[in-house]
Order: sequence, then structure tokens, then C-alpha cells
Amino acid sequence: MSQDIKQTRVKIFDELSKIVDPEINVTITELELIDEVDIDGSNVKVDLHLTSPFCPAVFGFKICQDVHDNLLTIDGIDDVKVNVSNHFMSEQINKQVNSSPNPKKQSG
Repeated sequence: MSQDIKQTRVKIFDELSKIVDPEINVTITELELIDEVDIDGSNVKVDLHLTSPFCPAVFGFKICQDVHDNLLTIDGIDDVKVNVSNHFMSEQINKQVNSSPNPKKQSG
């Protein structure tokens, strides 16, 4: 793993550690909700699960949108895909979050 990727991973996990599950007020990293983070150049894919398959959808959307938006604030990351699994609304959450505006692509 190159030094650049290591530094990017550190920045990603710093951002992820700021995201709080709004229902129980604990960070998603403390809850160990992140399953995998893939870095491919300036593209990042985050696989995660929610606290339960029937976690209120509004909280699931909020967490996933925060992951998407927070990671886009990192220099060098131009695209973020979030893949939530094991939730009754996974497909809808993924579709909405991953089609949300990317401010980095709109300003160019």
C-alpha cells in the first residue's frame, strides 16, 4: 500500500469517526458499521451496514449521506460511492445517496 493511499485512509477514517448515528448518538466507527473502504485513485467506495435491518430509514439515509458528503470534503477524493447492506431500504438508500450532487463535479 502506497504512502498516499495510507494517508488517504487515515483522512477517510478521521471523517468517518465524526459521523454519529442520530438515534443513539454514537459514532459509526465506534459502532463498527464500516465493513470495507476501497480506494481507487480519487474514487472511494464505502461498504457499511446499519445497526439493525429495521433501523428507521431516515437515520439510515442520514448516516449514508453524511458518509458521502464528509468524504467528498477530503482533498484528492473526487467521487464517493456508498453501499449499505443488510437493511430493508438498502436499495433505495444506495440509489438516493449515490445520485446526490457532488459539489466537486458541479463547480467545474
